[in-house]
Amino acid sequence: MASRPPPRFVVRPHDAAGRRYRAWWIGGAWLLSLLLTGLIAGGLARHTTPAATEQRQLKTLGKQNDDLQQEVANLQRASQVSDIATRSLRKTLSEREEEISGLRADLGFYSRLTGGDAQREGLKVQEVRLQPVANSHAWNLTLSLTQNAKRGDDVTGNATVSVEGLRGDKVVRLEWNALGDTSQATGMAFRFKYFQQLHATIVLPADFRPTRLLIAAQPAGDDAVSRAVAWGDALSGHLTPTQGEQDAQP
Repeated sequence: MASRPPPRFVVRPHDAAGRRYRAWWIGGAWLLSLLLTGLIAGGLARHTTPAATEQRQLKTLGKQNDDLQQEVANLQRASQVSDIATRSLRKTLSEREEEISGLRADLGFYSRLTGGDAQREGLKVQEVRLQPVANSHAWNLTLSLTQNAKRGDDVTGNATVSVEGLRGDKVVRLEWNALGDTSQATGMAFRFKYFQQLHATIVLPADFRPTRLLIAAQPAGDDAVSRAVAWGDALSGHLTPTQGEQDAQP
């Protein structure tokens, strides 16, 4: 039998170690891709869970709550500033009104004395003041009487006061002799040329609610002069014709 001649070409692996390295690298890359895919999928799953959604909502609500609380605080501070300014303005207006009332009373008083208005000649109850006596039912009463300087002569006489008010459901009038000033039982005597202040202390029953004062001034040899004054006006102190009170001749 004849022998085979050797093959002309022989196929041999060029680099078996390199092929194995590439195979391991490809396998590792594939495993790493699977791991990354799993991590990404897990992260997405966590972000879409109800707990994560609630957490985001809580953060959003918390921020909105903080913003609203800040707005409320700002509004409260603005309101406080406005209240302070309003109280200050009201106090200033009240002080100015009191000053104007006093100036009007002074103007009427001096106009009366100088005879600036012919209709005001004669005796007049110019001013009535009441001040409470602490821890009692007593009141200090001050009357200011004037007459026009044109008259020239002294005027003398007596002035009395009565108080109208409510006792229970009835209107009651307390006369001068029931008001408790025994030192001036016949009234408050006056004698003056231009003006005079009269003083007395009156005592009211505990169950009596006063509403107005009735003042009667009886000059010697002339007609009496009377004036009705609301209790609240007497407490404020300044009375002028611009407040609606006029002398009346009975």
